[in-house]
This record gives sequence, C-alpha cells and structure tokens, in this order.
Amino acid sequence: MMKKICIIGVGLIGGSFMRGLKKANQVEQVFGYGKGKESLAKAKELGAIDEFSLDIGKAIDGAEMVVIATPVDSIEEVFRLIRPHISKSTIITDVGSTKTSIIDSAKSVFGEVPTNFIPAHPIAGKENSGVDYSDPDLFINKRVILTPLENSEPGAIKIVTNFWKSLGALVETMNATDHDDLLAMTSHLPHMLAFSLMDYLISTNPKAIDYAAGGFKDFSRIASGDSVMWRDICLNNAKEITKHIENYQQSLSKLSELINQQNSDGLEELFMEAKSARDNWLNKK
Repeated sequence: MMKKICIIGVGLIGGSFMRGLKKANQVEQVFGYGKGKESLAKAKELGAIDEFSLDIGKAIDGAEMVVIATPVDSIEEVFRLIRPHISKSTIITDVGSTKTSIIDSAKSVFGEVPTNFIPAHPIAGKENSGVDYSDPDLFINKRVILTPLENSEPGAIKIVTNFWKSLGALVETMNATDHDDLLAMTSHLPHMLAFSLMDYLISTNPKAIDYAAGGFKDFSRIASGDSVMWRDICLNNAKEITKHIENYQQSLSKLSELINQQNSDGLEELFMEAKSARDNWLNKK
C-alpha cells in the first residue's frame, strides 16, 4: 500500500481514479491540489481525497506518486509547478487523452523525460464532467493504455500497472505515436462528428432539434462532453485528428455517391457490413 498520493486536478477521471484506489485499499492518504477550494472541498466530501491544499509544496510533500489529471493543454504548466518539489524517486503519471504532446512537454520542462514518468490514458469516461460524477467502479473492464519510454523505470511501470489493475482495468502498453493515431480514430473523431452534427443542426435549422428522436440522442450524446478538455485534445493531437477527419470525409463522399446513383446493392452492402462490425464489437464487450 502506498502511503501518500498527490492528485492534481480532481475531476471525473482523477476523482474516479482516487476513489477506486481508496476502495481497493491501495493508498493510505490522497492529498489533492487545485486552484479552486470549493471543488477540492467537494472532492473531500465525496471521499476522492483525504486532504487538500492550494500550496503545491504542501500537497506533494511526502508523496510517493503524483497523478496529473488536468486538461491536456495545462500539463506542461503542471510539470513546471511540480518540478521543484519532486525527488528522483517520485513516480509521476497522468490520465491525458493524448500522449506525444505530453511527453514532449515533459522533455521541454525537465530537459529529458524523467525515468519515473509513466504516461497513461484510461479509455473511460462519461458525457458529464466534474468530481460530482466520479465513480470508483468507472474503470472496471475498461482499457488503460500506458506509453512508457525505453528508459522508463520498470518498477514505476509495474506500480502504475498494478494500480490500474486493482481497479479492474485492462492494462496494455504501446508507443505514444500509435496511441495518438488509434485514439484519434476511435475516440477523438467520434466526438468531432457529434460536435459538428450539433453545429450543423443549430446553424442550419435550430428548430429541427424539436423533431429529433432516440437515434439523434444516441449519436449526439458525447457532444455534451467538456468543451475545454476537447479543445485541448484537438490542439494537442491536431495532425492525427485532421487526418482521420479528412479520411472520414472520403467515406461520406462514397456514401453520398451511392445514394445519388440510387445504388441499392451498394448501400445495403455498406450498411450490412457496418452493422456486422458493430454487432461483433458489442458481443466482445
């Protein structure tokens, strides 16, 4: 059991991670740090943290691990904030949705990526954000991807891996470039489609939403995601996201062409293949 963890950013993911570790008896004390006393007090009330401080030195003092759970675009600033207060033995990890940009930020701040920094990304969440929606069981049977570097400390990798596994997560490792490409396709692109659908509707005919039903509700659900978080993800994984948007536009053009050509067989084949692929995916869940 770890004696003290410092969590920076106690929102949905950070709060769920800490509540899960406490539930699994993996840590004695969780110390929160943030800029808002009210949100930290709420996190304490919910049991996500035991204590908190607006003083980063006090929050980190004696911590064996620092978990960064802030928006991706703020992580470089957090690295600068914690640098004077961590030791070579302090394990650092994060929960950001992009990995290459975060690793580059670590290089910029520390000169080289600390060997005890283990980048991580839990592929889990909700359309609602904030510690109020945190859930200690959020990561059960959810994938968590670690993107350690070649010089990462094996002991630190093992500790971070075991923490996530204790929450019921399915942990795997890959390099940061592959992670960013895969997540741009499976997570970032769907969110862009949901956001752009809502933008298209309200800019074309705002009253149309009054006639939307279950299918629209299901498709657009993730457009309720945190706007700051998704802004930062776009800015920090821009190359991969725009690549997949452009590729998806080709798929839409193909579909449009099939419709214009009244290609009944082609449309049915496309829809059947899509249904089969999704059904097979759901059966594996």
